[in-house]
Amino acid sequence: MPNNSKIQGSKVLVTGGAGFIGSNLIEAMLKQENYIVCLDNFITGKKHNIEPFFQFKNFKFIQGDIRNLDDCRKAVKDSEIVLHQAALGSVPRSINDPNTTNNINANGFLNMLIAARDEGIKRFVYATSSSVYGDIPELPKVEERTGHPLSPYAITKVVNEMYAKVFSDLFNIKLIGLRYFNVFGKRQDPEGAYAAVIPKFIKQLIKGESPVIYGDGSQSRDFTFVANVIHANQLAATTENPEAINNVFNIANGEKTNLNELFNILKELLSKFDKNILKITPQFNSSRKGDIQQSYASIDKAKKFLGYRPLYNLKAGLELTIKWYYESLKNY
Repeated sequence: MPNNSKIQGSKVLVTGGAGFIGSNLIEAMLKQENYIVCLDNFITGKKHNIEPFFQFKNFKFIQGDIRNLDDCRKAVKDSEIVLHQAALGSVPRSINDPNTTNNINANGFLNMLIAARDEGIKRFVYATSSSVYGDIPELPKVEERTGHPLSPYAITKVVNEMYAKVFSDLFNIKLIGLRYFNVFGKRQDPEGAYAAVIPKFIKQLIKGESPVIYGDGSQSRDFTFVANVIHANQLAATTENPEAINNVFNIANGEKTNLNELFNILKELLSKFDKNILKITPQFNSSRKGDIQQSYASIDKAKKFLGYRPLYNLKAGLELTIKWYYESLKNY
């Protein structure tokens, strides 16, 4: 039976809370009568993502940077649970600027662990990534078997998992890592060179533009709706299963979809709003360095130890996402 536990009546710190995933987490937990502290520096997070939350008395915003240990200490003070989402995403960005990616993702993560240890945090759930699987060809991806990282971003996520293991062993902190697979949903930024593929394609198709597919479109991903990630965070934060603590789990749908298939699904769903979208064809460009060719997850371990089950499949998640973008695209 799935574990339906939710975080309720707790003081929770969400790092990167003005980001896409973080703001969705905060929205869900405010409805569950938690006191939420949001830490963000607005490098990639957006103020308008959290503006609706300022009306709540049980919401506090701290503008700070996880690269600053004092900011981390201020944010974790009196908290019971940390949901660590803060990171500088994007494989291409990490290749172009590995130093900043490392400073935020690796050094910032270490600062958060130190602050959490010193504050006596009960539970620390952190976002890691499917990028840790690197060049291993095996499908589906299984937690215990990883390859060589293919980008500086991937290296930082491997380092996060190693630091988490050391801190759990040395300091008895209850940590759980969630390896996200290509998360999508409302509030994901469609703009810029490092935008994720789904929001970027949606915006371009709505505008009548032809999206660019890097490679031949046969590369696959396990696209995961953000509601599934929220569900997984809450399960990880509340589980009392000793086999789940100080462990790492794939959080995905457990299905693979290649980019050509994704493009066609998006066209079909968007054509309900505008039939002309069916006429759009993609452009193809050369493959990008550091990209994994094929990726989808085994979610058996998360099912077994966390009680995780995806709440939405790809198409259901895309329908909700597209509806939100049609109503909200003026913000981007």
